Amino acid sequence: MTTVTLGALAAHFGRDVERGVTKAVGIVESAARDGVDLLVFPDATLGGYLGDLRHPDPEQLPPALDPDGPELAAIISAAGPTTVCIGYTEAVADRRYNTAVCVSGDGILGTHRKVHQPAGESLAYQAGAEFRAFDTPIGRMGMLIDYDKTFPESARTLALDGARIVAALSAWPASVTDRAARLPADRQSRLFDLYDCARAAENQVFVVSSNQTGVMGSLRFLGQAKVVGPGGDILSTTRSKGGLATATVDVDAEVDRARRVLSHLAELRPDTYRSTTGIELS
Repeated sequence: MTTVTLGALAAHFGRDVERGVTKAVGIVESAARDGVDLLVFPDATLGGYLGDLRHPDPEQLPPALDPDGPELAAIISAAGPTTVCIGYTEAVADRRYNTAVCVSGDGILGTHRKVHQPAGESLAYQAGAEFRAFDTPIGRMGMLIDYDKTFPESARTLALDGARIVAALSAWPASVTDRAARLPADRQSRLFDLYDCARAAENQVFVVSSNQTGVMGSLRFLGQAKVVGPGGDILSTTRSKGGLATATVDVDAEVDRARRVLSHLAELRPDTYRSTTGIELS
């Protein structure tokens, strides 16, 4: 039996990249001292997220960073044996991506560019084009960035590619159209938890879900970082507060046990499913 400690962070990160790097390095070092093997930061940790989801101000966008620049180099240096997932705005020539990277002291282990773009996000970022799992010191895993987890196909693609852990990095706000007086009562708060649990249960994998907290422009973020088991059960959560949700588990043993009688991936019937490719919506 080999156990690992999975950690999902709820915290606020703003526009100040240097301050964000310093804060992130401190959190990585603290988590390592506490024995965390996988630490998942929120989306847009380095440089913050948009201030307005529907009409992002082109003059107030998060700074775009070079993936080979000093910011990620500092996170890699701090990571050592710890596997760390962290979000930032990636600069590729004249394009910008909402990107997550998974690193250890050995360098970048995996990269994901957000595929699904809500509201006006396409005005600020290019869309990614694939979901792919990758190998890490704690096992094979994949990443999603906030709205990606709304779509079952996203996590299913990672699970079919061998991922047993899905890191879901988010900058997930309260509803922008019907905000509740209290975050726990907000419609988006319910959906955020629902998607985390559903994606874990339907694929029989662990979901390590992080999120921003606090306020950026007109957006108020939910927190609710959590670790979800392969049965869809929440093992640890920060609720709407900042903090680190951790769970110590045997990933392979728990996933194998969840799939022992009912193995969702093995029992798929793709020949009966209508393909979503090329569907035109009216």
